[in-house]
Amino acid sequence: MSNLPHPVQYQGSKRNLASFILGFFPDKIDRLVEPFAGTASISIAASANHYAQRFWLNDLNQPLIELLQLIIDDPQAIADTYASIWEEQHHNSINHYFEIRTRFNQTNDPKLFLYLLARCVKGSVRYNSEGLFNQSPDKRRKGTIPATMRKNISGVSSLLKGKCQFTAWDYRKVLTEVKRTDLVYLDPPYQGVCGNRDSRYFSGIDFDEFVLALESLNDRGIRFVISYDGKLGNKTFGQILPERLALKRIEIEVGRSSQATLLGRAEKTIESLYLSPNLIQDKLIDLSSYRREQPRQLTLV
Repeated sequence: MSNLPHPVQYQGSKRNLASFILGFFPDKIDRLVEPFAGTASISIAASANHYAQRFWLNDLNQPLIELLQLIIDDPQAIADTYASIWEEQHHNSINHYFEIRTRFNQTNDPKLFLYLLARCVKGSVRYNSEGLFNQSPDKRRKGTIPATMRKNISGVSSLLKGKCQFTAWDYRKVLTEVKRTDLVYLDPPYQGVCGNRDSRYFSGIDFDEFVLALESLNDRGIRFVISYDGKLGNKTFGQILPERLALKRIEIEVGRSSQATLLGRAEKTIESLYLSPNLIQDKLIDLSSYRREQPRQLTLV
């Protein structure tokens, strides 16, 4: 999975957990739906491993979903544009970044967004209260070199071109239109990190509304997998999803926090994965005796 192409190191991406998450997917999926697609790391992995041949990529961040569509459907054009913008930075890379950021905030041009994501701190998308992208540049590097970016864009396109539907809808609208033959993978904003307002998505995801949407999926027989709450050391992020949803919760030990390591603390990051009852019944998973080779330590809760 580590060799799969990804144009940017998007913060919150499940790229490093993809092989683990796919282990709980049905062997064949009619369509994989990602209501919070981000940079589509799970869909990329699912296509590469032949779990699905049709995908619905949705994200409320419209420039991001438009960028994904360019990467998948017009890889040469977006790679050429990125190379041109990247080459322009050499006279004064910091000023150049802020110039591109200003232009992006004026236009929401997804072609400019790729450079910002490749160059900004930690690949982290952040917006201010006015909805303007305000993340700073990483002063230690100048972003992915064009040749590498072109290779990654081409790789993503080869896996997903001609297979995707793209939307920038509220996740609840997506969930009302999914079908029983779909598998839905939900990776909503990491609850508890940004308070009531999540700066990736302009507004927070209301917990009660999210639970109601999941109840509706259960009632309609929809199969789904959720990445949701987690822990960093002794600190917990987000409410555990309620028992009435009948989800199976699995705690995944992701590894030691890089920030904690820098501060001399041995804090581990743990993320939760939830499996819907319809998925468990469909796949006939006996989680108590799950023996599949996995790169991470897991705890069944």
